[in-house]
Amino acid sequence: MANTKILAGLDIGSSKIRVIVGTVDDQKNNINIIGVGLSPSHGIRKGMVTDIDEATSNITTALDDAERMAGEPIHRAFVGISGTHIEAYDSKGVIAINGQNAEITEDDVDRVLEAARAVSLPANREILRIIPKSFSVDSQRNVKYPVGMTGIRLEVEAHIITAQASAIKNLDKCLYQTGIDTEEVIPSILACAESVLDRKQKELGVVLIEMGATSTNVAVFEEDSVIYSSILPVGGEHVTNDLAIGLRCAIDTAEKVKIEYGTCLPDEVNNREEIDLAQISKTDVHAVNKHQAAKIIEARYHEIFMMVRDELTKIGREGMLPGGAILCGGAVKMAGTVDLTRETLALPAQVGFPKDLEGIIDRVDDPSFAHLTGLLHFANRYGSGGSFLDFDFKKMFGNTAKWLKSFLPS
Repeated sequence: MANTKILAGLDIGSSKIRVIVGTVDDQKNNINIIGVGLSPSHGIRKGMVTDIDEATSNITTALDDAERMAGEPIHRAFVGISGTHIEAYDSKGVIAINGQNAEITEDDVDRVLEAARAVSLPANREILRIIPKSFSVDSQRNVKYPVGMTGIRLEVEAHIITAQASAIKNLDKCLYQTGIDTEEVIPSILACAESVLDRKQKELGVVLIEMGATSTNVAVFEEDSVIYSSILPVGGEHVTNDLAIGLRCAIDTAEKVKIEYGTCLPDEVNNREEIDLAQISKTDVHAVNKHQAAKIIEARYHEIFMMVRDELTKIGREGMLPGGAILCGGAVKMAGTVDLTRETLALPAQVGFPKDLEGIIDRVDDPSFAHLTGLLHFANRYGSGGSFLDFDFKKMFGNTAKWLKSFLPS
């Protein structure tokens, strides 16, 4: 008889707090969505806690909703975070191989990753994730999986994702007050990758763009590994603010204009077409030009994608990724976003939707749920690991061989 395990993911966003519950049985290994919870993200700003009591209350509301729908209590969860306090660095680690016959073991891989972790970081930063880009054994470079090989020198090039320690501790305190134990804290862009990217895209080269409320996450994959990531301090809320200023209306009205009438393609909007704000607002009763609204939206989205292009230029990948650009996050649902992305980045572009799910998928079949569903994929693929605040490679990666082999081509 198949054993069924329950997985839970918690997304602490700047506009929404989302909880997802899924089950996985040993035979099928498919994720079955059984519960979803949602609440406003008051007390959270730019991925950081600004009011512990309010944030705790909203997290509890989302958890309660998910538990009622799932019919199962939630005790532990994989937690996804984002925000401009997250930063990434590249690092190298080198060790000597001293074992019998100089054969590289899993312990050697752990040691070289620990050596890469010994990068000089500010005192207020904690490591979220260390991702090996490639290994070198003696003079042989670009080794994907060195265990079992023979050599006297093992080197790794790694990508390190860090977060502000105080931000994580405040979040951890909120979760403790809700009674939830943190399985692991996952950067949102990595969770999105688990949900919307396939191995072929990551092998060929692809840029994943997650557009959230207050920030845009960018990650470049090549040879099935992350080679670069960054966070841009602009997102969907900036579009709303631009509309409020440009159309001289309230923030709530601007948000409704963005959602109901917004487009990134002003050339497709009639210059004389107007939006009667009285139909969507109790405070604003004037009419605004729809073409003008589209130009405001286009300007901000174009700025974001130009910033993404600049990031690709830094690493010599501008227009050079066969897998193209995959978009996810709530802000990518704006009409015309894919066309503007394709034009600005000179790459193929498409919206990424959560995949390989069963159950109540109609509740999560949306690019804004890519991060959340990715947490379950992450949990199912890599298994349970401790909070990174109690950093330990064995806990973090589970079985090193299984984790590293997940980067290899099928």
